[in-house]
Amino acid sequence: MIVGVGIDVVDVARFLETLDRAPGLRDRLFTPDERDLPPASLAARFAAKEAIAKSLGAPGGMRWHDATVHRVRGGAPVVEVRGTVAAAAAAAGVDRFHLSISHDAGIASAMVVAERDA
Repeated sequence: MIVGVGIDVVDVARFLETLDRAPGLRDRLFTPDERDLPPASLAARFAAKEAIAKSLGAPGGMRWHDATVHRVRGGAPVVEVRGTVAAAAAAAGVDRFHLSISHDAGIASAMVVAERDA
């Protein structure tokens, strides 16, 4: 059963300008495994985290580091949640997330479906 859907779109150049203006932001938004990804992939990870929050109804208090997007060679990306994001998911009855991310022509996007067993 679908609990929620979230989508987000990020202008890659504008996102990178923001990271350049506020260098500490990269550490605040991304886990160590994510921080060194190429610019378009970073923007896509940011869009994914925003989409995850939206799929949960955007509850306050969730921490950026409590959601990580992992690459899976030849497969769909995997969402790992813990802490505040895991708690929000549990409160909503969410068992799993389905994530699609893309980046092309200077735009990064992500779409998330939050699901629970019926």
